[in-house]
Amino acid sequence: MNGPSNDEAPTGTNGGTPDLLPVRMLNEYAYCPRLFHLMHVDGRWADNVYTVEGRNVHRRADRLDHVLPDPEPSSQEDSTASLDGEGQAAAEGGDERPTITRSVALDSVRLGLTAKLDLVSTAEAVAVPVETKRGRVPNNEQRSYEPERVQLMAQGLLLREQGYRCDHGVLYFAGSRTRVDVPFTPELEQRTLELIQLARAACSAATLPVPLDDSPKCNGCSLAGICLPDETGLLRRQRESITPTDTDKATVRRFFPVRDNALPLYVQEQGATVCKTSKALVIWKQKKKLATARVADTSQLVLCGNVSVTAQTIHLLCEEGVPIVHLSMGHWFYGLTQGLGLRNAFLRASQFRVADDAPKCLELARQIVTAKVSGQRTLLRRNASDLSQRALDDLAEQMQHAALATSIETLLGVEGAAAKVYFANFSRMIKSDALPTEWDFQNRNRRPPRDPINALLSFGYAMLAKECTIALLAEGFDPYWGFYHRPRHGRPGLALDLMEEFRTLVVDSAVLTSLNTGMVGQNGFEMTKAGCAMRPAARKAFIRAYEGRLDQLVTHPVFEYRCCWRTIIRLQAKLLARWVRGEIDTYPGMVTR
Repeated sequence: MNGPSNDEAPTGTNGGTPDLLPVRMLNEYAYCPRLFHLMHVDGRWADNVYTVEGRNVHRRADRLDHVLPDPEPSSQEDSTASLDGEGQAAAEGGDERPTITRSVALDSVRLGLTAKLDLVSTAEAVAVPVETKRGRVPNNEQRSYEPERVQLMAQGLLLREQGYRCDHGVLYFAGSRTRVDVPFTPELEQRTLELIQLARAACSAATLPVPLDDSPKCNGCSLAGICLPDETGLLRRQRESITPTDTDKATVRRFFPVRDNALPLYVQEQGATVCKTSKALVIWKQKKKLATARVADTSQLVLCGNVSVTAQTIHLLCEEGVPIVHLSMGHWFYGLTQGLGLRNAFLRASQFRVADDAPKCLELARQIVTAKVSGQRTLLRRNASDLSQRALDDLAEQMQHAALATSIETLLGVEGAAAKVYFANFSRMIKSDALPTEWDFQNRNRRPPRDPINALLSFGYAMLAKECTIALLAEGFDPYWGFYHRPRHGRPGLALDLMEEFRTLVVDSAVLTSLNTGMVGQNGFEMTKAGCAMRPAARKAFIRAYEGRLDQLVTHPVFEYRCCWRTIIRLQAKLLARWVRGEIDTYPGMVTR
């Protein structure tokens, strides 16, 4: 699938009336109605190697918009214009060369279409649209695919609206440097008009179309990692009481990277300023350059404490879709600065409806608490020394209680009972030489934490909260409107919902790693009667442990493919969106064996 190139932005809101359907989106609808919904209705977009290559191919046409000349009365009724070579036009039956116009913006209220044409060759009253494609000529009878022919036919209809005669178009395939003539037959015109009506009706659809089933189209689609066709199909088969086999799980294709190339950039130097130069971030303090990072390599800019950022840098990061995370030195997650982001009204409407549905909220809360207690039991079983079987049995019993809970209040009690058992045995997972006696960890406390372990846990949970908030915002959720954690002023309830199943598996594991490997030692904390605070060196060391944990690979319990924990968090946010919109019946909580 070639991504948007020169036509218009995926949302269809750039240039022209918003009600007009971009011709590029008509191409996507003919290719896959679900892709059309994700791009045009939900406003989703992601790049891959093919979309980047497609933009490079269209770079010449994108430089500057041009105005199409008015059609002139033809001296010959059968006058035509054709192309040879790479867009070089020559008139048939005359010495005068046709006029070549690039990047032509057209729209039609009658057709309900808007487009920006790569190239138009005109000779008197005849026009020939030329559409550039990055790939090679398809090996089929028509030497093209239907979405491409429909897109070209729609451009021809727009040219006819301008008074031109237009009976064919040209597809130029840059990969094979070959042109393919596409005749505008009555059948193609009728099919195009039919798809225009279907696509315009689909613009107001609130639900996602069913994903393609094991389709080869998904392999090159840049939005396949957002669409999750195989994952959704597997969970839909579960809804239809078709028990998935091991073969079903093995055939789930992973359409997203195991790890992201971009990583968070943490700035902890107090008094530092983050500036920008071209497409890079530069951290300065007192006219001394501390570090430089490319924006392309940065997934988040995390500011810890008294760190400032210039307005120009904020503008750049908003434009590039990189969130700025604000943390206090006391480990509070204050919030995010980001661009307009995803405007997914249908998802938020569904979110608010589900939040008002007590049985649905309880259903999700059961999954969340069961997964959390399972993670606590697994971590103790793997790492605790001299652990009594009674503790494991108690946690297993609480998992059963969570699965059968009849109210949110009951689940809160189950969660509290499990936490009491878990934290009572937490110190058994720490090596004896890594836990000084004066630390005296006995239970979970906060605001402020009174010992180093609680300080590490609090900081880690704040980091996880921002990770989950970013993942939810990327899907179009309101992170403050939760299902298990009810809305409260200033509390990201939905982010807390999502992070419950990852508290133990990500943060607690990172805390144990930082202590047991000596990354964080006794000198990393300041302890007073008022509480315990982390020193900068300890904070930096723990961030390395936390980011290292997020980068570790894990096998998803349902889909059986491997990816890192940060990707799993984003995947779970996507599955939560599918559940909220009713596409799948059960949200699968994240558990490990």
